[in-house]
Amino acid sequence: MPRQQQPAARPARRRSYDQFCAGARALDAVGDRWTLLIVRELLAGPRRYTDLHADLPGVSTDVLASRLRDMEQGGLVTRRRLPPPAAASVYELTERGHGLLPVLAALAEWGAPALAERRPTDAVRAHWFALPLLRALDGLGGPAGGVLDVRLDEGEFHVRTGVRTAGSAVYGDGPAARADARIVLDAEVCLALGSGESTFAEAVREGLIEVSGEGPLAAELRGE
Repeated sequence: MPRQQQPAARPARRRSYDQFCAGARALDAVGDRWTLLIVRELLAGPRRYTDLHADLPGVSTDVLASRLRDMEQGGLVTRRRLPPPAAASVYELTERGHGLLPVLAALAEWGAPALAERRPTDAVRAHWFALPLLRALDGLGGPAGGVLDVRLDEGEFHVRTGVRTAGSAVYGDGPAARADARIVLDAEVCLALGSGESTFAEAVREGLIEVSGEGPLAAELRGE
């Protein structure tokens, strides 16, 4: 007897609020736990799965894999294979995924007051302070922008000022290969800048930020 053909498996239906509302549709895509934090990590550029897992303390491997799969299906991230000798797969944001930058920046500003006290259980990575800092750097560096190394007690990262093209990295972990300027500050000052309690120029005048480097960006940051 001919074998009975098995029906094709139905694709899993993603959870939805089933509301004809832009906010509800947005939460359908990014409302799951960890999704926006994965976007935060991928704003630094393409990342391997292992790197993402290392910088998302507390997420299980199963949940991370599930979220990345959902984000691929939703058009927020793509996965590609690096050529030899790397021979590894990386995840990166699509243009739609990069469009979440202002959403994350607004959330960081809104959440800054909750960071008045660091809890003993809180993990920390230096590059997590990039989003609050970007608010204070908005408009600096002119249309061409520049690369700024940032040093905190928690570590170093670099950010890109000025106009960013779709798909470009917003910040990166560690110092840049080539930076136009460097600043040294502490986390409290960085959070004050992000919340709007202080401006970059005020913090420089008060000696709370040390700026070094030559060239237009460094001069602008020093207020020259």
